[in-house]
Amino acid sequence: MAFLTHNGRTVCYRLLGDSRKPLMVLGHPLGMTQGAWDDMLPALLGHFRVLTWDLPGHGASSGWPEARGQIAPEDLAQEALALADLADAAQFHFVGTSIGGVIGQQLISRHADRLLSATLTNTGPVIGTPKAWNGRAADVRSQGLAAMAVNIVPRWFGPAACEQQPALIEGWRVIMGRGDDESYALLCELLGRSDFREHLGDCQIPLRLIAGADDVATPPTALEALAQCSGATAPRVLDQVGHVPSVECPDRFSRILIDSLT
Repeated sequence: MAFLTHNGRTVCYRLLGDSRKPLMVLGHPLGMTQGAWDDMLPALLGHFRVLTWDLPGHGASSGWPEARGQIAPEDLAQEALALADLADAAQFHFVGTSIGGVIGQQLISRHADRLLSATLTNTGPVIGTPKAWNGRAADVRSQGLAAMAVNIVPRWFGPAACEQQPALIEGWRVIMGRGDDESYALLCELLGRSDFREHLGDCQIPLRLIAGADDVATPPTALEALAQCSGATAPRVLDQVGHVPSVECPDRFSRILIDSLT
């Protein structure tokens, strides 16, 4: 791991692989860490230089400063761009899941000149409702992430993973429970405010969408809505996969990226 000071915060990241290869930046889901990509790295590093990072208050990145108030999608996009600059990459492939996909939409809408391509999974132009996200933010502030993780983490994964890998579920409960409550709550509120339906229509970069057939948080219909407002082709739907294909089917997901981007 390495660390970058960006706008007064410490951002934890990893930059791996051959600097002569094209850069791929990976954005992880809410409540997880950059470790969500670990099982894909051996395959990806044969074709790309790979950069991952922890979102505010996740993993080893510091929490969001109280003085800065709300978090906006542009704040997260600027973190990704600062890290790409650190890697000396004028352009890069971006892959994002869930809130990572929201970061990708912000990059497409405001910084498309920096992108070689975007692959967005398990996300949507609108995710959930403001009421639901604001309610979760309030619950996290009152109960704490460790208590909330008990019910949230199993929803990330499809029935196959929940039945066959109980230790996987428990491990991610521990990881989520160690996050910063306030940063997580602020990111929930960000999702409640985010609406990209009117901002992606002129997308000029290669855009690929991937959904999980068993995803209850962002079902395939959310990716279909994203395809409609961005002009992308219909999403690829992965059978027996929930919200996190990088964890549930890393080999399949890696092969999709390698086949489509090389």
